[in-house]
Amino acid sequence: MGRDNVAKESEWSEADLQKHVIELAELRGWRVYHARPAQTGKGWRTPVGSDTSVGFPDLVLVRGKRVTYVELKSEKGRVTPAQSEWLNALTAAGATVYIFRPSMLDQILEVLR
Repeated sequence: MGRDNVAKESEWSEADLQKHVIELAELRGWRVYHARPAQTGKGWRTPVGSDTSVGFPDLVLVRGKRVTYVELKSEKGRVTPAQSEWLNALTAAGATVYIFRPSMLDQILEVLR
């Protein structure tokens, strides 16, 4: 996960980024919440409790008095309208919200310090 992997970081999938962010967060004492998708007859789905749950950020990180919501994207990944609605609602409520991409490793390290 070191800086010697810079070329490879640009090729990370969202799943690669998720693995590294979770690992880093846990090493730095964060509690991490992530809802795992399950394969159904209609493909991969993340179980949600209501229609407005769609688009909820990928990770909720908690440490001490800090709560941070993180949406993970590959370099070319796009934030969906439902994800934007959640990120905007959380921001309006005063929450700390980030969109992390593989090229942001330095900023990710800073946020998780």
